[in-house]
Amino acid sequence: MESNIKIIKKKVWPDYFKAIVSGKKKFELRLNDFDVNEGDTLILEEWNPKTKEYTGRKIEKIVTYVGKFNIDKLFWSEEEIKEKGIQIISFE
Repeated sequence: MESNIKIIKKKVWPDYFKAIVSGKKKFELRLNDFDVNEGDTLILEEWNPKTKEYTGRKIEKIVTYVGKFNIDKLFWSEEEIKEKGIQIISFE
């Protein structure tokens, strides 16, 4: 049986990386410009936006849930989103 599990590498800015490493941040909010599914492995590599270089630190996480949505299928109007933004909430 062929596995469809992928390994996906993504940049993460230092503050977010630290929160992931500490266990406080258990989610990623990303543009839907790549294919990701439950079971895939994310390799999150710390990226310094000031130096525009990787720091060398990385962490692997297994994807447990992927929620995808388009702006026209949200619960709020585009005007409300532009005014207030969107937040993501994680919980245990």
